[in-house]
Amino acid sequence: MITSEERRPEQRRERQQAAHRHRLFALGLVGTGVAVVAAFVFRAGSEDTASIGPAQAPLRPTGTTMSGAPAPPHPAGNVRIAAVGDIVMGSLPDALPPDDGASFFDPVDDLLAGDVVLGNLEGTLTTGGSSKCDDNDSPNCFAFHTPPSYGRWIKRAGFTVMNVANNHIDDFGAEGRRQTFAALRSANLPFTGRLGQIVIQRVNGIRVALIGFAPDRGANDLTDIPAARRLTARAASMADLVIVTMHAGAEGSDRTHVEPGTEYFLGENRGDSYRFGRAVIDAGADLVVGSGPHVMRGMEFYKGRLIAYSLGNFSGYKVLGIGGMLSTSGVLHVSLRADGTYVSGHLYPTRIVPPGTPEPGGEAIDLVSSVSEEDFGSHAAHISADGTIQQP
Repeated sequence: MITSEERRPEQRRERQQAAHRHRLFALGLVGTGVAVVAAFVFRAGSEDTASIGPAQAPLRPTGTTMSGAPAPPHPAGNVRIAAVGDIVMGSLPDALPPDDGASFFDPVDDLLAGDVVLGNLEGTLTTGGSSKCDDNDSPNCFAFHTPPSYGRWIKRAGFTVMNVANNHIDDFGAEGRRQTFAALRSANLPFTGRLGQIVIQRVNGIRVALIGFAPDRGANDLTDIPAARRLTARAASMADLVIVTMHAGAEGSDRTHVEPGTEYFLGENRGDSYRFGRAVIDAGADLVVGSGPHVMRGMEFYKGRLIAYSLGNFSGYKVLGIGGMLSTSGVLHVSLRADGTYVSGHLYPTRIVPPGTPEPGGEAIDLVSSVSEEDFGSHAAHISADGTIQQP
């Protein structure tokens, strides 16, 4: 005999499966030959965003359909993308901004405008879990968490998707991750960067895939370049545009240059961002956006695609070092055609002011222009005094 208590999990699974089938029909994925394990649809105005997990779309050559026939032409129009680096809104219990974070992004929210607005969530949205630093006496251990309710301020600021492929998403363990992802979903804010995850955002009929990579457990591993190429190629087979984020490189105010080969920080492999960025473009990426070193780095064009190696810290309320290079930041705007062709770009300088909030201004244009020329020579992005980004 099955009791009502025993039937509840089964009934719950049936409801979840029915809801899942409904979501797949809404995405148009059922009956298309796409093997989907899990998908979530986020509706924001006229845009839909799907998050597709590992092995959910068979790899096929870009430019063909699942049946092998030529793919239809790309939709007309451009996609406007805005991207920033690391976002830290503070940390519990006593390093939180005034008015519970409601006005945190107000000085810069007019810069956070685009069809796709992307940032790196450097920390967690949780009040639970155990800090990774509880049993770690190292002065270099940092764990960040703000209330889950802060997800709504990130959404309200204009962000459409957050990268969680970084070394701080695990600051409060499995429970911290669970609450963070739940908070982002509650705010109707998709996230990317978990192992095998591809997020697709639709912009006026144009499918934009976003993938996050980092050298950290649970993320798409940027140190495994063959796997990164395969996942990027899969995304390119599913979408018109592919945006890749990388959380890579050694940290510190003296790390503005992209070093050749693998970079290390405190003994950790932080990836070969130069090799990685070019590899994913070879596999089908149309834009690569970096963060991780906590300072801005240069930009280059490779095969007509822009790689921004690090956008630095966008905010760091009372928990990140500020001053000089550490306070220099910016908002990257890029416009791409549906086939990935670069249309235009602009770097809007911002800076972090005490105790760690963002505002317009600063030296980002001079810094990025200089290190781009030094690091990439003939491939360097040309950045004019007003922030306009042109191909070499």
